[in-house]
Amino acid sequence: MAGQPITTKSSVTDEKPSTDNLDGIHDALEFPTEEERETLRRVPDSLPWSAYLIALIELAERFSVCSLSSLSVILASHVTVLLSQSLTSKTNFIQQKLPPGSHTGAGFTHGQSGALGKGQRASTGLTTFYQFWCYVTPLLGAYIADTYLGRFNTICIAVAIALLGHIILIVSAVPGVIENSNGALVVFIIALIVMGLGTGFFKSNISPLIAEQYKRTRLFVITTKKGERVIVDPAMTISRVYMVSSFIPSHRNASASSHPTPPPPKYFYFFINIGALVGQIGMTFAEKYVGFWLAYTLPTIIFLLCPIALFFGRNRYVRTPPTGSILLTAFRLWRHAATSRWNLNPVKMYRQLTAPDFWENAKPSKFTGEKPKWMTFDDQWVDEVNRGLKACAVFCWYPIYWLAYNQLHNNLTSQAATMSTHGVPNDVLSNLDPLALIIFIPICDLIIYPALRRGGLNFSALRKITAGFVAGSAAMIWAAVVQHYIYKTNPCHYSAATCKDTDQNALVSPLNVWIQTGSYVLIAFSEIFASITGLEYAFTKAPGNMRSLVMAVYLFTSAIAAALSEAFVSLSSDPLLVWNYGVMAVLASVTGVIFWLHVRKLDAQEDRLNNLAVNCVELTRGGVDAEL
Repeated sequence: MAGQPITTKSSVTDEKPSTDNLDGIHDALEFPTEEERETLRRVPDSLPWSAYLIALIELAERFSVCSLSSLSVILASHVTVLLSQSLTSKTNFIQQKLPPGSHTGAGFTHGQSGALGKGQRASTGLTTFYQFWCYVTPLLGAYIADTYLGRFNTICIAVAIALLGHIILIVSAVPGVIENSNGALVVFIIALIVMGLGTGFFKSNISPLIAEQYKRTRLFVITTKKGERVIVDPAMTISRVYMVSSFIPSHRNASASSHPTPPPPKYFYFFINIGALVGQIGMTFAEKYVGFWLAYTLPTIIFLLCPIALFFGRNRYVRTPPTGSILLTAFRLWRHAATSRWNLNPVKMYRQLTAPDFWENAKPSKFTGEKPKWMTFDDQWVDEVNRGLKACAVFCWYPIYWLAYNQLHNNLTSQAATMSTHGVPNDVLSNLDPLALIIFIPICDLIIYPALRRGGLNFSALRKITAGFVAGSAAMIWAAVVQHYIYKTNPCHYSAATCKDTDQNALVSPLNVWIQTGSYVLIAFSEIFASITGLEYAFTKAPGNMRSLVMAVYLFTSAIAAALSEAFVSLSSDPLLVWNYGVMAVLASVTGVIFWLHVRKLDAQEDRLNNLAVNCVELTRGGVDAEL
């Protein structure tokens, strides 16, 4: 309540609960000793039902966004740089020409669907802009959520904005508009801007809202039905939230749960890829045999699940209230910590600003004299800000990973069009990525990761991210080899994308398009290791009242990658595509090595950072005190 101090929770090393630890969340739980923390096996906790309802919203949103991405490229020509999976349909819409006599853009069995006919580079430019826009706007959405509206209310506004964008997108593809390529292009760009704004507000808040449905933050010990004592680790639970949720009823006893144990559901990233897979396949065939208007209408209908789920679950969700301008407070804290550490010698200044004791003198307990009015926090919050900034430093390496990831998804759609598809739409192959994720996420969560833990191998978050860079590099190498053999076997060799016979029929390589499978499977593993872990890392390392903001910083790395992609547009067409994939492979592998050298010391602090004590922050906004 406002004006009342919050008791700071004791360290997670407490051996048993006491009255000081009663908070309604961790009551009656047994906490591990130092010895138990080092020796007992760790397991994730179960999750409340409200989290699954929010995941349904994410499924509907991903269905709509991911399906719409493939359709756009055909309209313009062949798209090279798509926004992940959500740009597959936009690739055809932008890149390819409207088929002769068509009023919908449908290419049918032996034709190529299209609309705008602007070519591969225009398609790449537009889709890269859309990607950049979608990952810049989360910064604004996070600020609004953390400062003014809260995550739930911001998501409601995001859904309304995105729905308007969907409607405008349908208008760009209806008969009567689609035939006028310039007019359709203008409407299409407006739709991208509106949808990108809604998507950005949605992205920065949906995953923290899901994870916040799980309230526990401290390690505790339970005894399984087999008599084994294990530690329930909230950090592992959050990891499962972002990957795949399954049952652990055998790891729970009646006294250890304050909410019913749900059945074994798939979770956040799993829901994302179910939505992506169903959306992309359905929209691809709608685009191929009916037209773009239907391909854009179907995901819009599914998207209507979002406001329904939000309405019916509005009283079930755990909501964190907005806390005012916490960003300004954090900046003032950093400025205070940096006092007397500036130096004209850049090397000495860097060492002083990164010294282990940088934050110690900024803690309120170390302050002598009257504290400034903005210092309304305790020592624990200083530790959390320090931890959040360490996470943001980790995210600085992500643009290179996304650069490789985006190159793969964007260019493989066009690469498939130069191979023998045997009647399969060229953009269907991109569905191998979400399909591989749906298959391998549960395998990693239920088999591989537990086996590593039982074997005593600590496959920590930062090690997973490093493995993600390696897998992304391997995917690029696979794509480069396939492209080399396309050039070798295509009748026009290094002009494979534009090769036609005298009747203007496309001439393609005899290579079967399904040899692209290796690239998609490898990039799926890289997502499991790097992308999912990034979501987890952003949530677990951020201060409780800055989670949307730190999540937005993580998402912003994709916007940086989109901007960097513009430097490689010249490599995204014949005859330079082998170089394109090769350069991405080298960048990802070299960055992965440097990344691990940079974070290996931070990796040793993982357990300590995950189990910081709970903080207390009081902010005044409009004369009303708000606490966290």
